[in-house]
Amino acid sequence: MASRIGFIGDVMLGRVVDDRQRHRPVDAVWGTAFEDLRELDGLVINLECVLSTRGRQWRRTHRPFHFRADPDWAVPALERAGVDVCALANNHVLDYEAVALRDTLNHLDEAEIARTGAGETLDEALEPAVVSIGGVRIAVIALTDNTPEYAAEDSSAGTAWIEIDRENPETRRRVRDALERARGADPDLLVASLHWGPNMVEEPPASFREFGRWLVEAGVDVVHGHSAHVFQGVEVHEGRPILYDTGDFVDDYAVDPELRNDRSFLFVLRTSDDGELLKLRLQPTEIDDCAVHEASPDAADWSRERMRELSAPFGTVFERDGPALVLSLED
Repeated sequence: MASRIGFIGDVMLGRVVDDRQRHRPVDAVWGTAFEDLRELDGLVINLECVLSTRGRQWRRTHRPFHFRADPDWAVPALERAGVDVCALANNHVLDYEAVALRDTLNHLDEAEIARTGAGETLDEALEPAVVSIGGVRIAVIALTDNTPEYAAEDSSAGTAWIEIDRENPETRRRVRDALERARGADPDLLVASLHWGPNMVEEPPASFREFGRWLVEAGVDVVHGHSAHVFQGVEVHEGRPILYDTGDFVDDYAVDPELRNDRSFLFVLRTSDDGELLKLRLQPTEIDDCAVHEASPDAADWSRERMRELSAPFGTVFERDGPALVLSLED
């Protein structure tokens, strides 16, 4: 029996989103996309905030933005959407210092939502999230090149931080360590979730393309990229999809009228019951009023055209299926 596993980019539930959600139903943050999320067999997200009411804003280095959501509504919202895995290797998990990160880890554990990429120590941050979705066993690792001051160490909390450089000996050692741990879970599907690169960049640099392909060659089945706040193209390397950036899924950010960081996709991977990759479906979404929705016809047209343009240099050709773009991954 086939499984449908969703991958989405940044889920930022703090600031104005947090304020709005204190006065509206838990499900409201998922807008008209809620039913699409509920129909999935599994969901992997980048959680771009901490789940806590404690801590003080990070001031040890300059940080212009600090994201924190009240777990009283945010955790139930993640549960209602069917989130299975939260990637935490990003540039906001220490926004309210280690106490808020610790709260986040505990809240996710209590809700039985698997997490990876951050922890009380580097060893914990490198541990994979392992879940079974529709009979498919999935292991997810999460890594970031953002905000080195948030990097975990042997005895301090933070992220699984790396430089995106396949020739860097420390990067190779750390990535191989994370992959060996993931393979130790004997997964049918191995996912690398990467919070990489600067904001508002539409195309991955050559170093990221090399790194993504190297991960696939090292055994990764899906590269789940995020960080740019705008979606980037999709490449298929050795039959495995590299989602260079999945964009923003929900947030309160100002919208660039040209880059349209309010528009992206719900990326849905269809697999066989033994984890064989069958199809990738991109369902257009847009953010409005601090909630995510199925994209309007005009927004969907724009996103489909832009995704095709961005993916064409990789030789990726999508078919159209209603509002969605579809890519076959079968041999």
